[in-house]
Amino acid sequence: MDNTLQISQRGIEMPESPIRKLAPLAYKAEDKGIKIYRLNIGQPDLPTPKKALDILKDVDRTTLEYSPSQGYRSLRQALVGYYERYQIKLNADDIIITSGGSEAVLFAFMSCLNPGDEIIVPEPAYANYMSFAISAGAVIRTVATTIEEGFCLPKVEKFEELINERTKAILICNPNNPTGYLYTQREMNQIRDLVKKYNLYLFSDEVYREFIYTGSPYISAMHLEGIEQNVVLIDSVSKRYSECGIRIGALITKNENVRKTVMKFCQARLSPPLLGQLVAEASIEGTEQYSREVYDEYVERRKCLIDGVNRIPGCYTPMPMGAFYTVAQLPVDDAEKFCAWCLEEFCYVDDKTSSMTPSGNKNKPVTGETIMMAPAAGFYTNPELGKNQVRLAYVLCKKDLQRALMILEKALEEYENVCSQGKAI
Repeated sequence: MDNTLQISQRGIEMPESPIRKLAPLAYKAEDKGIKIYRLNIGQPDLPTPKKALDILKDVDRTTLEYSPSQGYRSLRQALVGYYERYQIKLNADDIIITSGGSEAVLFAFMSCLNPGDEIIVPEPAYANYMSFAISAGAVIRTVATTIEEGFCLPKVEKFEELINERTKAILICNPNNPTGYLYTQREMNQIRDLVKKYNLYLFSDEVYREFIYTGSPYISAMHLEGIEQNVVLIDSVSKRYSECGIRIGALITKNENVRKTVMKFCQARLSPPLLGQLVAEASIEGTEQYSREVYDEYVERRKCLIDGVNRIPGCYTPMPMGAFYTVAQLPVDDAEKFCAWCLEEFCYVDDKTSSMTPSGNKNKPVTGETIMMAPAAGFYTNPELGKNQVRLAYVLCKKDLQRALMILEKALEEYENVCSQGKAI
């Protein structure tokens, strides 16, 4: 008799994160004293606004109490002013504060979709959308974009091929994670027309609106006329203020029935983080100079990374117009194997290595360097897509990016030699 306790089918189907799945290999490499340049995860190295950090030092409370389930009204009111800068007109009751943008996506799915309902998502897409859909019992159906076309939106016909009686929503990320693509007015109108024609929800993840590097306008789903009741906007302060750890996001919609339903899930989890809300509110006003400096820094980092990748023989990436990611094609058959090999087997050493500052285990002297990337196949649902691609986040300073690119080129050269010798990888 087998007494093994069974894991849920939901848990079995839940994918590993392509962003974090190689983390155990990275920890082992750092234990050996290898310095790792982490381009796998969107964790900015830039400081959080001092104004926000000072709030933590000055917290004057005798009790750290529950906040309202929808979040503090003062924070929601401050966000109303923030969105006004982008011609998004809201009132505080349209906004529900969540524990990060991730919870906002999950609550949107749980509130708007029944088990078996389908969501159409352009891919490659943020990998955790799949995880949230599985949690809600929903099904992700993808319409492919290609690196050759710069990941622009496919034609309407490609969407309509997927639409059936179970289709309930379209989900976009704009600017896009993982590609950095920015949807045009024409593409947003195309999505609007589909949403209106088939009466679908439009879930729009817009957490990277601060990082747009083109003269083209930022078109929010909230700007689209005629589908105001269909739109659910997802937002977060994590990236724009380098506050990933405070876990403050927002779910925003004009649809009162959706908000009432979302509030049931909010009440079940009691409240969003108290201290996080204080920090987020302090970040909204009076940090305009900080935001300009951060933006300028990312412009420089983008140029550094994209130019550098495209100079490496066999590599190609289009120029991303937003966020701080790009998907790059590498001259390898299996990018996941290559990424793992970089952490397990590869170690670059030169005259500078001995003077390096450790990136992981601070007690270990640096014995070499390597690079950590996110295999892009994990951002696709089709297992045949993205096999020779990686997502790179330009969240390191230019000096470190330049070093990481040099190491990537050396790793690719050595990997080709290993493969040509027929050694198992």
